[in-house]
Amino acid sequence: MVADIPVIILLSTLAGLGTAIGGLIVLVRKPGERLFVFLIGLAAGLMIMLSFMELMFDSLRISGLFQVAVGFIAGTVLLFVLDFLLPHTHIVREKGAIDAKMLRKGTLVAIGIALHNFPEGIAIASGFFFSPEIGLIIAVAIALHNVPEGIAIVLPLRMSGTSRWSAFRIALLAGLAEPLGAVVAALLLAVEPGLVPFALSFAAGVMVFITVDELIPIAHEHGHEHLTSFGLIVGFILTLSMLAVIS
Repeated sequence: MVADIPVIILLSTLAGLGTAIGGLIVLVRKPGERLFVFLIGLAAGLMIMLSFMELMFDSLRISGLFQVAVGFIAGTVLLFVLDFLLPHTHIVREKGAIDAKMLRKGTLVAIGIALHNFPEGIAIASGFFFSPEIGLIIAVAIALHNVPEGIAIVLPLRMSGTSRWSAFRIALLAGLAEPLGAVVAALLLAVEPGLVPFALSFAAGVMVFITVDELIPIAHEHGHEHLTSFGLIVGFILTLSMLAVIS
């Protein structure tokens, strides 16, 4: 497993780069809302289906219900505590004058997203440790999720007068917390493989919380609820198709 750490670092880094891609989109051209909400729905569908059809199922198959429940609850509680201690706004709607308030908002959003990316890295490593194919699917889902987070970082920073390069660099750095979490999880699981069921259900808890607390509410804020639902269903079908291929 230690030999796979470079691959895990690569996967988690690529997923974390979703924040940089989101920031770049803002700097080049503001994305259309229809495409935006569809992609959020797609990411949500991937995460929900993968959490219950693969991560929770495999965790239950390996261990008992108690360990699965503890892991799932731990994942959701960790994200909830992070939100409570340092809430972060994903999409900033304010428009107006350049001021220090927007700079502070953009900075807090970046810090909050960086902290949230750490357990997302744990989710990627946990899935990869069980199955490289599952780790890849989780990385794709999280990368899609990270794109709107990059948008949320760069928008207020640009509105505060921060330069394009500085705003992009902050979004990029926020995403790099992802491989840190992945490395920590990979090393821990390499030392103690018995934690795999807990790690899988923990990853499921993280992903379900992200979906219900962030992705779907964000998409509905922008309207086009049916398009979000369509993206969600496409995500379900895509996940089932990928699981069928690798099974």
